[in-house]
Parts: sequence; structure tokens; C-alpha cells
Amino acid sequence: MKSFDVPVQYRSPIITAIKKQRKEADKLKKDFSPTRLPIGSIEIILARHFGFCYGVENAIEIAFRAIEENPGKHVYLLSEMIHNPGVNADLEQLGVRFIMDTKGNQLISWNDISKDDIVIIPAFGTTLEMEALLREKGIEPTRYETTCPFVEKVWNRAEKIGEEGYTIIVHGKPNHEETRATFSHSRAHTPTIVVKDMKQAEHLAKFITKQLPITQFYEDFKGQYSEGFDVEKDLVKIGVVNQTTMLASETQAIADYLKQVMIEFHQPNEIAERFADTRDTLCYATNDNQSAVSGMLEQDADLAIVIGGYNSSNTSHLVELCEEKLPTYFIRDEHCLNSKNSINHFLLHEHKEVETENYLPANEKIKIMITSGASCPDALVERVMERLSLLTGNQERFDQLKESNVY
Repeated sequence: MKSFDVPVQYRSPIITAIKKQRKEADKLKKDFSPTRLPIGSIEIILARHFGFCYGVENAIEIAFRAIEENPGKHVYLLSEMIHNPGVNADLEQLGVRFIMDTKGNQLISWNDISKDDIVIIPAFGTTLEMEALLREKGIEPTRYETTCPFVEKVWNRAEKIGEEGYTIIVHGKPNHEETRATFSHSRAHTPTIVVKDMKQAEHLAKFITKQLPITQFYEDFKGQYSEGFDVEKDLVKIGVVNQTTMLASETQAIADYLKQVMIEFHQPNEIAERFADTRDTLCYATNDNQSAVSGMLEQDADLAIVIGGYNSSNTSHLVELCEEKLPTYFIRDEHCLNSKNSINHFLLHEHKEVETENYLPANEKIKIMITSGASCPDALVERVMERLSLLTGNQERFDQLKESNVY
């Protein structure tokens, strides 16, 4: 796989060495057990896969190259390039400005942007409508496009099966940048609808099987279906694709459920007559990171720390997996670790940051699971590990671990 020129401040010698050793010992990526790092009175249980994925490294390389190649010019990003506050702050310090926020709200007027300016497309991709707007202003959107190749793979698959007469069902968060982009690309070729979870998929099934009146569909799924969507005609052949950062197991469960609904209701000679196979659209990094968390959770531990941007979809699903088994703290960076007795962390389901005391148990040996989202730099994971070592009186042991280069 291609390697990228990512700024050194995002790299971590200790994490790089760990990942290299694990990769050499498991070239086929079948071992999802964690790496155990004894550091004095604490033990770090580090997920097998975490951190920057292919698409994120690609985006970072392109964005920093755009800045370097255009001195003196205005450089803009359509929105946050990735959902990591540190990386986005670094870009802002270099003069990059965001045209919109993550929900699509305008921050900079299009009247202030000219054909001589540089506009970077974020890793989530963008809508066809936005691409057209940029071209109208004389800006070529593909010049510095950082759209993840795996997101584009979803678009291409949706287009292909759409041309074969299937309606596309997108499993994603309706307001997420990637889902908005996928919805735009898909609806250009075929009727498209977004479902955010299994509950909505089950509700959609009641329209497929004609258990609910057609008129109710347009109210229940308002804002989530393409223009001109015809419930009677557009739900007889379907295929499921996803926002690549969703919980992979949930996407597969939704696809399996809707496939079974089509079999039972239509009783086709061949299921392909009614349901398209789209399993190849699941993102490898999302799969690997989630499988690594599942493997990590087979071990015993006192708590889990998940590192990433609070608005990061893929990171939030890692949090959900950990929360099922043990106390879990979703943190932005090492500064959230106030002391041995206090931590600031994000409550995923209440959408707020809180301070919790006595998050570390008074055990003689504390076992801490750590993972991070696909937009989290390895250097940040190292800083969290170092901060934990410092707070628990194990700084010297951590320094020795870094110097030993053996894990």
C-alpha cells in the first residue's frame, strides 16, 4: 500500500515500531489481539489497529502540499478536512480557512472567493452541486481533492447498481458530510434514500411490504429521499451502501435484514432480482479498527480510553463498542487528563463534555485499554500514554520503554 508524506509532528516512533512489529508478525491481518505494554504500575492494552487510515494520510499529504505550492494565495477547505481538532487547528495556523462548518452552514460568503483562490475538497468528499458551484467560479475541484478512495468506491458501486435498476439505500447519518456527498452522487443515477440505523431500516421495511400507507413515507423520511422518489416503484429492487465510518456490523445487519425482507415479500427465483450485493463497499480501516476493539475487549481491563475528535463518526462507534463492556472515556487529547483523579471526557449520548473524578481505580496494577479513531495522529496516542505514565508515577518506566524499542 502507498505510503504518504505526513508531517513529522503526527508521527510517533514508539507507535510506528509497535505497528511495524505487529504487521511483520501478522502479514494477513488475522490476529486482532491487542499489544500489552507493562509500564510500572499500569499496563496499557493497545488495540491492534487504530489511528490514521489510508484516506486520512492521503488527505493530509494533499492539504499540506496545497499550502506549500500556493504561497501568498488564499487557501480554503470546504469544511473540516477530517474530524480531528488538532489537525484542523494546524491547518488554520498555516492560513487555511473553512468555508462551511461540518453541518454545511456557511462561514465564508461565496462572494469573497474568486477563481484565483485554492479550495481543497475534504476527505469526506462533496456533493455534485458543490462541484458545479466551484466550476462556475472558475475553480477546478479536482486540483486539490482529498476525497477518500474508499468513499469514491462507494459512489462508483452505487452508480453501477443504480444503472442496473436498483434503488440505493445509504446507511449513514443524514447530516454527516460524507453521507450528504454519497447521497448527492447516488441520486444523480438512481432513486436514493438514507437510513440512519436499524430502527429506520425496520420502519422502511413496512413500506416495502406495504404495511404502511405510501403517504406516510414522505413524512417519516422527510429530507432523506431523492426528489421524485416513488415508493411503489422505487422499493422493489434495492441495494445497501454505507457512510464508510458507520459501525460495519450494523451496516451488514441492515443489509441482511432488508435482503430477508425482499426474499419473504417478493419470493424471487433469484435474490439478485431484488437485492444487490454491495458487501465490497465496507471500508477496510473501519472494519479493522472495529475488529481490533472487539479483540481488545476479550482481555480484562479496568477502563478504556478512546481518543479522537468528538464529532468523529468512526471514533464514536469505537466508544460504543467499549461502553458495552467497561467504563469508557472518550477524550480529545492528553490535556483531558487533568490529574490522576480527574478527567474531562465526552458523553457520546448526551453530546457534552464533563469532568469525572476518580476515573483511575485504586488498584496496585491498573489495566487501561487504549484505541483511537482513523483521524487521530499516532503522536497523540503516544502523548496520552505518556501523560498516564506521568500521572501514575511511571514516567521513567515509559521513557525506558521508548528507548528499548522492544514491545
